[in-house]
Amino acid sequence: MPKNNTLLITGGTGSFGNAVLNRFLNDDRFSEIRIFSRDEKKQDDMRHRLNNPKVKFYIGDVRDKRSVDGAMMGVDYVFHAAALKQVPSCEFFPIQAVRTNVFGTENVIDSAIQHGVKNVVVLSTDKAAYPINAMGISKAMMEKVAIAKGRALGADAPTTICCTRYGNVMASRGSVIPLWIDQIKSGKEITITDPNMTRYMMTLEDAVDLVLFAFENGKNGDLFVQKAPAASLVTLAKSLTELYKSEEKIRVIGTRHGEKLYETLVTREEMANSIDMGNYYRIPCDARDLNYDKYFVQGQQEVSTIEDYHSHNTQQLDVEGMKKLLLKLPLIRRDVLGDTEAIQYPD
Repeated sequence: MPKNNTLLITGGTGSFGNAVLNRFLNDDRFSEIRIFSRDEKKQDDMRHRLNNPKVKFYIGDVRDKRSVDGAMMGVDYVFHAAALKQVPSCEFFPIQAVRTNVFGTENVIDSAIQHGVKNVVVLSTDKAAYPINAMGISKAMMEKVAIAKGRALGADAPTTICCTRYGNVMASRGSVIPLWIDQIKSGKEITITDPNMTRYMMTLEDAVDLVLFAFENGKNGDLFVQKAPAASLVTLAKSLTELYKSEEKIRVIGTRHGEKLYETLVTREEMANSIDMGNYYRIPCDARDLNYDKYFVQGQQEVSTIEDYHSHNTQQLDVEGMKKLLLKLPLIRRDVLGDTEAIQYPD
């Protein structure tokens, strides 16, 4: 990647956007970083906190292509993180999830193509694999839109569009970890939906590594997944109570609407076409055309013998391993180790 590029981060005031911004702030590959979001209060807080002329702020909504176009002029790279992410709210307002996650993504990609952006990385979630809730379905459609746009552009296009799919990012907005920490500090019971439920465990810094990997290695229509360990909710709860030296008090409340027992990062259909790149899987787009006759005479026999890559069959963390990973989080480093220098990203 050459130096002095302009990076646009949609949804840049969220925890993902903050982590990406912090990683690239002192990187000479980017001379300007643009934060695009609809929350003027968060932008104003970020502006005063950073006080850095390298960072420019744009008020707008990905649903409004005109506002996206205004921020896209002169941009070289785009990290698209703007989305509705909360499972319960998307269940009650599914069309809002569609408008932001699907149509908003189309607006960002179309604008990037029109303005000659070099590379667009779209942020997705494990809930897009075999989705059972509105948030996951909208994110799955978002992936389909991005992959289809990339496939249509082809290998030699000036703009590259690819996706990154994440598992549970610890302590990001919507994560159960800050809730449980508050419950522990207040002396309350930790509320667990299902002790046997497993989730992938990765830090925001891991997530940013995946973004960089996609920027540097992505081809049009690619989907990138980072391999990650997982843990059961009861293991996570025990790890937190031990770190905070609290009496273990757990109350099982039952699975919430739209929740899965385990999360799938790569479906078996995708695994059949995946390329193992060490710490990552690269899943190229399906290059077949619309000649439907082929679907009756050509298939992939190996699909039926391949297993999904999910949080039940990946590396399982025990309590000590989970505690070690938790101590990478700024929130916990501040509380447990007294590390006041740990960077805490706002939601």
